[in-house]
Amino acid sequence: MPRVGLTPAGVLGHALDLIDETGPEALTLAAVAARAGVATPSLYKHVSGGLPELRRLVAVRVTEELAEALAEAVLGRSRDDAVEALLGAYIGYAERHPYRYAALPQAPQEDAELRRAAARLVGVIVAVLRGYGLDGTEAIHAARTVRATAHGFASLATGGAFQLAADLVVTQQRLVRVLTEGLRAWPTA
Repeated sequence: MPRVGLTPAGVLGHALDLIDETGPEALTLAAVAARAGVATPSLYKHVSGGLPELRRLVAVRVTEELAEALAEAVLGRSRDDAVEALLGAYIGYAERHPYRYAALPQAPQEDAELRRAAARLVGVIVAVLRGYGLDGTEAIHAARTVRATAHGFASLATGGAFQLAADLVVTQQRLVRVLTEGLRAWPTA
């Protein structure tokens, strides 16, 4: 019998808490079981695929969380205002949850649930780009540019790479300005 009160969602919650505290590389079934107060084999009652399944569930959740943060930030905004909100939400998520962000898959996955979450994430970016009249392959190129910009800044910021004394907020504002000026000049055909 599964432990009373322990559910698949509870196991995922313990895994996310562990990641938040120590990073994605610390995610093991033994560590999650210890947090949940159960023996490691007991987790298989809730996550039948073991550690690979748990890592997959973490990836789906983190992708969904980021997509939701972006969608919420850009709601009711357009063009430059939407891009600024999108980058702010993206970087903000990574700064608030650096270890979860590190668990975010950067390459396409075969998993259908993860693909749906990633499609929503990219869909938010593409929707913002429609405000610039971008669609088709130009929207793809622009979405890649936005993603590379957001991911690059977020990864460097959370990795502690920005050590110089200049205000990082000002740097982010300048980055948004460069990106929005580029999007305004982007070819639409």
